[in-house]
Amino acid sequence: MELLFLALLVIIMAGALASGYPVAFALPGAAILSMLLAAGCGYLFAGDSAAYFAHGSAQEWLSAGVLNFRGVYWEVERDTLIAIPLFVFMGIMLQRSKIAEDLLLTMAQLFGPIPGGLGISVVFVGALLAATTGILGATVVAMGLISLPAMLRNNYSSPLATGTIAASGTLGQIIPPSIVLIILADQLSSAVDQAGTARKALYQSATGELSMPSEFAVVSTSAGDMFLGAMVPGLVLVGLYMLFILTIGLIKPSWAPSVPFGQKMDAKLVGRVVLILVPPLTLIFAVLGSIIAGIATVNQAGAIGAVGATIMAGYRLREGERSAFYPAALAVFSLVAIAIITSVYDLNIRNIQNASDMFGVYLAAIATSAFLISVAWSLWRTFKIEDTLNGVMVDTAKTTSLVFIILLGAAMLTSAFRAFGGEELVKDFLTSLPGGFWMQFIIVMLVIFVLGFFLDFIEIAVVVVPIVAPILLMDPGANITAVWLGVMIGLNIQTSFLTPPFGFALFYLRGVAPKSVRTIDIYKGVIPFIALQLLALVIVGNTPWLVNYLPERLRQTSDTAPPPTNPGLQYCLENYMTEAFAEREGELKGYIATARGLPLDLLPKRDAKDLEGAFDNAEKAFPLLADVNTAAAAVEVASVDYRPVLVEVRRLERDARKLDEHSKDLGKLLTRLQSTDPENPRISELEAEIAAETAERDALLAQIPADWEEKNKVFSELTSAEVKARRAFRRNADDAFAPINELNEVLGATETLASLEGELTAIRGDVATGDPVALVERIEELRSAMRAAEASKDTVKGLSDARKALRKNPDPEKAAEKLDDSIAALAEELTWRRAAAQQIGPGLAEYSAAMADTIGLRQQPRLPREQALYVAACNSGHRDISLNF
Repeated sequence: MELLFLALLVIIMAGALASGYPVAFALPGAAILSMLLAAGCGYLFAGDSAAYFAHGSAQEWLSAGVLNFRGVYWEVERDTLIAIPLFVFMGIMLQRSKIAEDLLLTMAQLFGPIPGGLGISVVFVGALLAATTGILGATVVAMGLISLPAMLRNNYSSPLATGTIAASGTLGQIIPPSIVLIILADQLSSAVDQAGTARKALYQSATGELSMPSEFAVVSTSAGDMFLGAMVPGLVLVGLYMLFILTIGLIKPSWAPSVPFGQKMDAKLVGRVVLILVPPLTLIFAVLGSIIAGIATVNQAGAIGAVGATIMAGYRLREGERSAFYPAALAVFSLVAIAIITSVYDLNIRNIQNASDMFGVYLAAIATSAFLISVAWSLWRTFKIEDTLNGVMVDTAKTTSLVFIILLGAAMLTSAFRAFGGEELVKDFLTSLPGGFWMQFIIVMLVIFVLGFFLDFIEIAVVVVPIVAPILLMDPGANITAVWLGVMIGLNIQTSFLTPPFGFALFYLRGVAPKSVRTIDIYKGVIPFIALQLLALVIVGNTPWLVNYLPERLRQTSDTAPPPTNPGLQYCLENYMTEAFAEREGELKGYIATARGLPLDLLPKRDAKDLEGAFDNAEKAFPLLADVNTAAAAVEVASVDYRPVLVEVRRLERDARKLDEHSKDLGKLLTRLQSTDPENPRISELEAEIAAETAERDALLAQIPADWEEKNKVFSELTSAEVKARRAFRRNADDAFAPINELNEVLGATETLASLEGELTAIRGDVATGDPVALVERIEELRSAMRAAEASKDTVKGLSDARKALRKNPDPEKAAEKLDDSIAALAEELTWRRAAAQQIGPGLAEYSAAMADTIGLRQQPRLPREQALYVAACNSGHRDISLNF
């Protein structure tokens, strides 16, 4: 019966949307109404209000929906959505201040003489506006009012002209900063958690292990990652649009004729082009560049964009007046001053050391005040001129409210969908499809594409994504990243703005197009661009590095990059070392042989032995890595026959597990009925259903091949051998370089340690007459300094013993004796350290530098740039890890 109410939920929602009822109320209304009906029917016909829910009760699911409401507004950690009003404000401010109009007119003049030049200029400006405004309606309307008449006047084909404008106006949905990407990042963050839990459960059921290795975890995403991931696909789409229009202009000149340049190319025109292009490009660089460089979060970048758009509007609204650029010039001057001041002075107020530092703080305060004055000046202009600021604020509030209200309604709808078993139904359908992940993915993409004909992007993102994303993300065979899935869905959702009958871009364009342009021409015009969007979807789907590389590159090269010992990096690091060993084996072995010739007899026996062991381990690294590759190759060969059997067995086990779980749920319902209504005829039906499902489960498990256990055992032994080989190589590499690092640190701190000899002698001289309490403090400070200078245990032990002798019951004689031991140990230590620093230090430093990027890579504090870029490229693909499950 729950399926009946699930269908009722969908019918009520679809009917409300089709009737024009507001989406914000149609979504939660359908959810609440269907759950109340299910509870009422259950109470009337089954004696239990929870009878027609897949699990739980109406009260529980209504409460879950309310908690979802609270999650959008009251979760402190969930601040991703704060960026939405900031970017909306930025976009509307730029549109209302006519900066978008200036871009269109100027680019049309520059590109006009090229075949299809006007169309190319529309795409170019659409891309720029996408990276600054991202407001679809404003962009399409602006380009429709300005460019469409010019294109028609120059004999452009009506379908081509309207299609170009509509498609270019939708670029803001995939080119960052984009509201679509922010919403998708927010939805995917919870989907990653669900997928991660499901993958851990799958690993545990398949292997019996309680914990899953972190390298098999689902890769999460954030709004910043989504922005980076969507950048290259967005440019690919722009390139496809431009190439298509240029091809049409060359093949069919009558459809997209070139337009002669009507103005003289002089300094005045160049200056105007620079003035119109540079500020928006600077704003794009400031917003996206601050995210890419890790300087600002997405929310902070949104604030940068909002302030920058306000300053740009401040001079554009006063265009032609002498004082137009005063606020902008003050802002630029103050920002340059702040940059210079921060590079010269330490502006940490808590760390002010002298008058110079205080002077720097005063200068920074003056420069910051000047910048705030420029912002306030610009805001005053936008407030007074054409009531711009008021209009921008009202439109921002409307757009933001629309987004958030739909998010809230979708949270309740998702709760109802899960209450009636919709999530399990979708999961069962997708996982039962032949063809594995890719068939599931294609079906999901097809459903999203079809939904785009009828629903807006927000409804699709907040209703469909939470249901299907966990299913797709948890699959270990594809092992996709959340950012790749988000960008693919974003590209797909973008088609919803162009697909009839409810494509919003079509409505906006129809509203401003002249009557001579037929609606059918607009529909014809967008068809090729929809095809190009689908082509971009195929390209990005087959080349995941287009999406994953930039986020991964930033992750590996940032100041917060994971250390080289991070488990998720080891596979790629070992691939790198395999290539490096193949190219440099002779060179690296030569360095090892040279290092063995160093005069190690100058070192203490223990240190010399450790160094000899390090050289031995360095030589063992080559055959150990060869063992890793041999074991990996053996697994790869065996997987050809093993994989089909594994897939079939896991499918049977999964289906049996579903039946088992459903039988348990029926058993709970049966127990409840037996205790509350023993005469209920439903009891016998449940007993028969449980018996049938148990028999079906047993039949499924009986289909598992008889030799499965043996095949699984043999393959597990191969994978275990590979794991052991990798662990052995990693331990060996660490042991081969850790003693080198330690000795380098010891020799490098020799003179620092020598500088402490005078203080040690001074303390020894004060023992007899000095205050024991003060002496203990001095000894503790000296001991800490010696430890920092890598002093030997014998040297430090003497200080520790002297401190003990001076505490509680002071014994100056014993303390003096222990300090003498420390002085002697220090003298002996400085003798061999100075000799070793001169005769071993240079050779050891050369050896360390030669091995640091291969055998010593895991011992570095962070990956060097070359290796970080290699790992970023390596991790940008999707590695199949299903054989481990």
